[in-house]
Amino acid sequence: MVGRLREASEVARKSAVAAPVGLKVQAVEEVALRLKELLFPSIADIAVLSVDVNIEVVRVDAQCTTDDAACPACEARSTRIHSSYLRFPADVPSAGRRVVLRLRVRRFRCGNNLCPRRTFAEQITGLTRRHGQRTERLRSTLAAVGLALAGRAGARLAAVLGVAVSRSTVLRLVDALPEPEVRVPRVVGVGEYATRKGRHYSTVLVDVETHRRIDLLPDREASSLAAWLAQRPAIEVVCRDRAPFFAEGATGGPGRRPVAPLAQPELSEAAERAVAQHRHCLRSLLPAAPEPRPEPASERKPSSSPWPTGHRFAERTRAKHATIHAPLAAGHSKRSVARQLGMSQNTVLRFSRADAPEDLFDGQWQNRTSVLDEYEIYLDDRWNEGCTNAWKLWEEIVPLGYKGSYQRVRAYLRKKRTSPRPVTARPPSSRVGAGWILRHPDTLTESEQLQLKNVRTHCPELDALTRHVRSFAVMLTGRQGERLPDWLDAVRQDDLPSLHTLAAGIDRDRDAVIADLTLPWNSGVVEGHVNRIKMLKRQMFGRAGFALLRKRVLLAR
Repeated sequence: MVGRLREASEVARKSAVAAPVGLKVQAVEEVALRLKELLFPSIADIAVLSVDVNIEVVRVDAQCTTDDAACPACEARSTRIHSSYLRFPADVPSAGRRVVLRLRVRRFRCGNNLCPRRTFAEQITGLTRRHGQRTERLRSTLAAVGLALAGRAGARLAAVLGVAVSRSTVLRLVDALPEPEVRVPRVVGVGEYATRKGRHYSTVLVDVETHRRIDLLPDREASSLAAWLAQRPAIEVVCRDRAPFFAEGATGGPGRRPVAPLAQPELSEAAERAVAQHRHCLRSLLPAAPEPRPEPASERKPSSSPWPTGHRFAERTRAKHATIHAPLAAGHSKRSVARQLGMSQNTVLRFSRADAPEDLFDGQWQNRTSVLDEYEIYLDDRWNEGCTNAWKLWEEIVPLGYKGSYQRVRAYLRKKRTSPRPVTARPPSSRVGAGWILRHPDTLTESEQLQLKNVRTHCPELDALTRHVRSFAVMLTGRQGERLPDWLDAVRQDDLPSLHTLAAGIDRDRDAVIADLTLPWNSGVVEGHVNRIKMLKRQMFGRAGFALLRKRVLLAR
């Protein structure tokens, strides 16, 4: 753009020198029109007088071309000029250079005798505003940067673009933006997000039909949501989760119907807990292990030392045995060896009688009891099932009465992990078994279908779980919410505690869940907006308040 400005200025200079007087005026007018189209294409009432370009700044002389102006107080138009002055508003930078307008502004006299203002300064629509230090397009550019990046990051980007501005100015420009006009929705989605996780939460409201954010509430109290809904009686459906504060706040209103979806993770977690409670049934999928053939006595190898190489007690005993036998082999007496080594005579005597250090391995430390002994069978079973997480296993045996430390469990599993063991097949994990039950039967492979059939044959509880999950899937996909009471009664008749807990939670909000299984609306669209809010909140590093976050959320594209 700077190059085009220089080209236009050079054309004006050459035309002014070479052309006659009449043509000079015409050339200057053409150049001024060309400069105006380059600099202010969307503003009609302005004329560019000259352009000065240097290495840092582009200065543009301009003035308004209208004959009159409207009083900002009484809106009466006036042609009586009182005086004029210069304004220097900053404009959008060009090619990394700052652009400054040298704008001649006229002050008019107001002709309305009843108006409290006697004089007023003209404003160019789309370019200036009262007391403005920047043009309107620069304000909108900085406000867009602030909406995308907030204060500090926005100020840094503005400096790269060629605008020196502080973070506070960027935030003020964002705060000055008007809120968007949003029509009252017919179906609204309600969700929560954490402003400080575990301490403070706020509420977001979304138009489910258009997927647009409507408003943000500073808390998640039932009274706040109820007051917001009371001001908008045209809302017909409220899609929410089954949290008690949302359930209480969304009640009421003539013809308003709450919708509380049964989240898929709830059913998945309940099914996985049920499979975990019957994980022993998954062992039926493993082939029967052949019974070990007794080894003839003639082929048995002598038992190895109870202390393997590398054991700390074994190495210490071997080192002490070598230390004592070395002076004895040199001809020293046992008493002198005990005096030289600082040992008791009984210790030297016991070691001198052993020809090899292995003769001293009586296994007294190896046979020592441990608080983990009675839980080793449980740990071995869980290890064979595929659970190798020491922390998780420690948490499982603590309710069973284990009083020891986590480090002891970790050491026991490390020994199992490092010791050589035969390669054996493991039963499927609880998550894999739950996946067979939760997935659509047509998506299972032939092998998975056979394994699930085998499990259902050997375990009536998992067979009942499979029937309940598939019945609920048919009810969900077919929008058959009227079948929910019968499904809850069928669940309570089987020995599935995890599904009983799920059924109790559904029963507390039965009408809303039935509406979710019947109507085509749900609150799934809210979760996407919650993720966007988290991104915007983290950009501000906790330095901004609710007002700025609300402004950025509502105006973000």
